[in-house]
Amino acid sequence: MTNNFQEKTIGDVCSVGDGAHAKVERQSSGIQYLTSKNIGHGFLKLNSVDYISQEDFDKLFTNSSRSVSKLMPGDVLIGIIGTFGNAYRYKESDNFGVSSSVAILRPDQKILDPDFLYYTVTSPSFKATHSAYKGGSVQGYTNIPTIKALHITLPPLDEQKEIAHILGTLDDKIELNQQMNQTLEGIARALFKSWFIDFDPVRAKLDGRQPAGMDAETAALFPDSFENSPLGKIPKGWRVGVMEDEFQITMGQSPPGSTYNQEADGLPFYQGCTDFGFRYPSVRVHCNAPTRFANSGDTLISVRAPVGNINMANERCCIGRGVAAARHKQGSRSYTYYTMHGLNEHFARFEAEGTVFGSMNKKDFLSISCIIPPTLIINAFEKLALPD
Repeated sequence: MTNNFQEKTIGDVCSVGDGAHAKVERQSSGIQYLTSKNIGHGFLKLNSVDYISQEDFDKLFTNSSRSVSKLMPGDVLIGIIGTFGNAYRYKESDNFGVSSSVAILRPDQKILDPDFLYYTVTSPSFKATHSAYKGGSVQGYTNIPTIKALHITLPPLDEQKEIAHILGTLDDKIELNQQMNQTLEGIARALFKSWFIDFDPVRAKLDGRQPAGMDAETAALFPDSFENSPLGKIPKGWRVGVMEDEFQITMGQSPPGSTYNQEADGLPFYQGCTDFGFRYPSVRVHCNAPTRFANSGDTLISVRAPVGNINMANERCCIGRGVAAARHKQGSRSYTYYTMHGLNEHFARFEAEGTVFGSMNKKDFLSISCIIPPTLIINAFEKLALPD
């Protein structure tokens, strides 16, 4: 490779705009209408999505006079609010609109490869260099003129393509690993449901059958009959309790905004579920004066707008008031994680009861009723779901 690099600004090499400014009527189905909260690091976070009608989509994006708002393959989308460093490449198969909280970078492909642009703006060095526009608040923010003024280093176009190809190959391997992890997680969820919700091993023994896919030692841990309880019929010998009986719950608390930063000073900080991803959150903001903590392996639950999104901490971190951390009293990480996923109906109630935004406090959380299986069965599940 040569050293024939050029220093440019984003505005020199890209058309830069943003999404729709007009008010739209959100609805429960239709065309996806994404905001900055939906832009992840190379993927879309679709756990909480708004929709608009086909009519509004056509008016705002298909027939709009604002050419940049008409998304095209190769466009790089960046969240203007709260997600600096996260970006997504719009694909041929995509079909969604974006709000004005999303910047749209359309490279001049005669001098800038779209994939190279994506890898540049998501790189740690670019993020560190241009993190100053976070605005001193919990949520970073910027505007279109600021994005246009950001600097970018350009190798010759053929070298851009070569660099992007190498990085793309690595991304493909990462995606394959993620797909494998999703498959494994699906298996673990199915196993949890079979054992702790549907009670399949108990039903099999009640019918005189050997529980499917289970060795004799594990099968012996399950009873062969049910008994009545306040929550209906449960396996004999199991009991009914509340979350407080099984789990330690830590409710987040937000430190002063002046302690937040994007320079990796302090601990990773999660104010809410904005940075939640597949199983683990992505680090965007740090806090140098943390007050409430989650440890590696704790389950993270969003408890404010929305209630009930689930992730797992993969390192010690600081949690704000929009997040709670749950830990099994016997240290069973996977059992905790899948138990929290199984509380969707309870979480939905708190989400629906909020006056403006749903929320849940510690008393609410600890008082949720649950079925408590014997420790030996929890341990057996843990060995299968989280092998050494």
